Amino acid sequence: MKKTFQKAALRGATCLSAASLALFAIPAFAQDTTPQAADEADADVGEAIVVTGSRIQTGAPTTAAPVQVLGSEQIQSTGSVNIQETLLKNPVFGTPTYSRTNTSFSTSGAGLATVDLRNLGIDRTLVLINGRRVVSGVPGSAAVDLNMIPVQMLDRVETLTSGSASAVYGSDAVAGVVNFVLKDDFQGMQFDVKSGIAETGDNYTLDTSVMLGGNFDDGRGNATLFVGYSEQGAAYMRNHKTEAGRSDVDSISALLVGESDSPFDKYAPYYSGYIPQGTYYTDNGAFTYGPGGALQPCVATNVATCSNSLGTGTGPTGFNRTAQRYLAIPVQRYSAFMNAHYDVTDSITAFLEGSFVSTNAKSNIEAFPWDTSYGYADGQMPIETLFNGVTYRNPYVPDAIFNDSSDTNGDGLRDIFVTKRLNDFGNRTSSSTQNTFRVVGGFRGEIAKKWNFEVFGNYGQSNITQNGTGQINVLNFVNSQQIIPDGAGGYQCASEAARQQGCVPANVFGTGSLANALDYLQAPSTYTAVQKQTQVGGNISGGITNPLGADDIGISIGAEYRREAQDARWDALQTAGLNGGNALPPTVGSFDVKEVYGEARLPLVTDSFVHDLSIRGAARYSKYSTVGGTFSWNAGAEFAPIRDVRFRAMYAQTVRAPNIAELFAGRSQDFPQVQDPCVGIGATGGGALGDNCRAAPGVLANIAANGGAFAQTQSDLQGVTSFSGGNPNLSEEKGKTLTLGMVVNPVSIDALRNLTLTVDYFRVKIQDAIVQTDLNYILNQCYNNNNLCDFIVRRPAVSGPNSSGSLDEVNSGVTNSGGVKTSGIDVTVNYTHSFDLGNTRLNTSLNVAYTHLLSGYTIPLVTEQTKDYFEGEVGAASDRFTANLGVGTDGFRITATGTYIGASWIDDQFDGYHAYKVHPEFYLDLQARFFTKTGVEFFVGMDNVFDNDPIYMASVSGAATGMESDTGTYDPLGRRFYAGAKVKF
Repeated sequence: MKKTFQKAALRGATCLSAASLALFAIPAFAQDTTPQAADEADADVGEAIVVTGSRIQTGAPTTAAPVQVLGSEQIQSTGSVNIQETLLKNPVFGTPTYSRTNTSFSTSGAGLATVDLRNLGIDRTLVLINGRRVVSGVPGSAAVDLNMIPVQMLDRVETLTSGSASAVYGSDAVAGVVNFVLKDDFQGMQFDVKSGIAETGDNYTLDTSVMLGGNFDDGRGNATLFVGYSEQGAAYMRNHKTEAGRSDVDSISALLVGESDSPFDKYAPYYSGYIPQGTYYTDNGAFTYGPGGALQPCVATNVATCSNSLGTGTGPTGFNRTAQRYLAIPVQRYSAFMNAHYDVTDSITAFLEGSFVSTNAKSNIEAFPWDTSYGYADGQMPIETLFNGVTYRNPYVPDAIFNDSSDTNGDGLRDIFVTKRLNDFGNRTSSSTQNTFRVVGGFRGEIAKKWNFEVFGNYGQSNITQNGTGQINVLNFVNSQQIIPDGAGGYQCASEAARQQGCVPANVFGTGSLANALDYLQAPSTYTAVQKQTQVGGNISGGITNPLGADDIGISIGAEYRREAQDARWDALQTAGLNGGNALPPTVGSFDVKEVYGEARLPLVTDSFVHDLSIRGAARYSKYSTVGGTFSWNAGAEFAPIRDVRFRAMYAQTVRAPNIAELFAGRSQDFPQVQDPCVGIGATGGGALGDNCRAAPGVLANIAANGGAFAQTQSDLQGVTSFSGGNPNLSEEKGKTLTLGMVVNPVSIDALRNLTLTVDYFRVKIQDAIVQTDLNYILNQCYNNNNLCDFIVRRPAVSGPNSSGSLDEVNSGVTNSGGVKTSGIDVTVNYTHSFDLGNTRLNTSLNVAYTHLLSGYTIPLVTEQTKDYFEGEVGAASDRFTANLGVGTDGFRITATGTYIGASWIDDQFDGYHAYKVHPEFYLDLQARFFTKTGVEFFVGMDNVFDNDPIYMASVSGAATGMESDTGTYDPLGRRFYAGAKVKF
């Protein structure tokens, strides 16, 4: 057994044994722990194991940094199709940047799945597979797309909840490490199938796979193969609801329109003013087509009637966007994995890992809201054409609009401002395919007694291809509006060159008017991204006799080389912002890094007057082609006065080098939701805020036009643009982490030998943090402190539907200008017990993981030292826990998982510190699993048993773009059911 165990440990570069599970690695949920675990721990002491966060093989399953482990049985008990869903129940993980339920409006990240330890960002969480790096699935970032990791292939997930591993694994491990350990040494064949659906009838899921493996050459080698297909269907907003009711009609927080003092009250309908029939602004008013199709001289977006000096009209004329939107992105995955190893000699093993995963995701949002600011510098579209000295009227312009229009910009031609929902083009859709290939190979083994080696090569490549529809070619549209007679009783485009390219006159007036010009006006978008990661490395580890008489001194040294490269490009029109959408320039760049590292563990006392006392440390020097040399290190200690109690401490300096996007991303465009601090400011008063607001372009004119107080229209709220990009002058960010903890595993008390309790304090401080300054922070700094105002652009005068003085742009960028701190306490409890109930052996388990945040804030600008607190805010609740209770026999097992998210505050940048509080949520999931003697398992499950609805907070800071809540933090899908089976031969 000992030799076999040692080889298995060597094969899993950063794996845990059953002993480590029992003694210190307390999971977030129930784990594969049996009543004999402690006995096995006794037997295994002295055997070679390697713990996540260290490369040293040691005879005791201990670590100075906390590690949580999730076993395969417990992963299965959650019924998740994507491992992200399971991990997010763990309170050490924050709200993900990317998930199926918060990426509907993402231009190139729809359907991705990432994790974020400690709410410190996806780029500060290092994701490994079998202890090695993985090529990024998020363009420009180091973050890994968890779609590439099939649930059935997982043996366990090990989460190092401390940033101490930067010296062991290198950059990005600032918040911690998530290590996915895949199944190895599998023998036999296993079929899995699972399907589910939401109570609303959407969100259909299917997960199927086949795994087979076996030994060969008299047991010297083993190969494990896996092939799988999974599908997570679309969920639509119109089918679901929040606490404020159904999400089938456009709405906004009533606070934002002055109808309530609470951001959680719903104001509906709040339709979009960008409508399929179009709105046409002359210098005197606005025209549109009413519900009956008749032209009217006023707009009634959300009301039944309208009137002005030009006449009256009916409504509502607005457009309902919500009915078109996905709540959850549909995702399909095709997966193929192989793990193999072969004992070349008795002391050298060759290993090979290979994987190919194809992930397909689709997005669907309402038709594009276009206006004439796309194509015309001042937004004013001429409705006349000057050709060969003759002025021709646009033949499609209704008389009422033509007669009320004038030349507003002095070019001699009448003009108007137009807004129109491009329903003729269909919804904006995208279809993305991400093919990820990864291969790892190398050798490991023994070079001498107590000394081992490993050399490896690791190559990964991710290719993304995305095609989109629903956009307009802005240049072609301009040509289509220069209309002259064709000499045969019809009309043609004035430019002969444009006619040769297919130009036809386009009618922009009324519903369905652009249908005849679609072939010329449509602008399908394309996006391609290639990300490559190359890594080679080697290390030697072993032990030397300890002169103190304690266990051997453990030592590990090694070197690595890694290169990261990316080339991500949109089509020419999208790059320049000439298709009506965001301007998205290419991101192209690469860097490489050469690293050396070392680690040592020195036992001071072993099984003497105290059970164990040891110290350890690690250091890594890295030479980057971008930021130069960096140095990270850690130092820790473990003290077990008796076998049942262990204290641990770790202090570390961490390093994170800037990623490709932070360095090289082009200046891209977004359309954010922000809170204008000037709203309500009058002609006088308001202190410094009032003075600074009134000094901004257009604000005084707005105040005068709105009865003495600055106000926003619906178009103003929805018409803010933001530009941001990379910064090649960034340097690395440095962090300092501290963990202090205690592990209690009373193996000396028979009734409690399967109880493990851990309590750990953590603190993370990051200096020179690479941050993109929050837009609301920029606004507040400008108008309260007269700082950062260069990032803000206001409209100096009325522009179409937008008011004078309204926000046009609020821009940002990445700098080493920030700081981040978070601290808190993690508590985990794991207890298993078996007892006889009549003639039945009943196995029970209880597992609890709790995190309490003590502090958490960012400093957007070091020069200001103003703290933006996130502790206790939505997505970073002060208190979170998950509890898992399992009861079963050899024939069945019932599991209940509860997840609690504590009361949270809306972001203080929205409307002040702790202004609005979100109530706590508790979710309950149930599963029943049945076992047969023939190796067949059947299971059924229910998620969100109480059918909790997310709290309503549309357009409030924290809500996902286009959603009515924070759909990354709170479950938006409601009650769901699933069933499946597993057959093993």
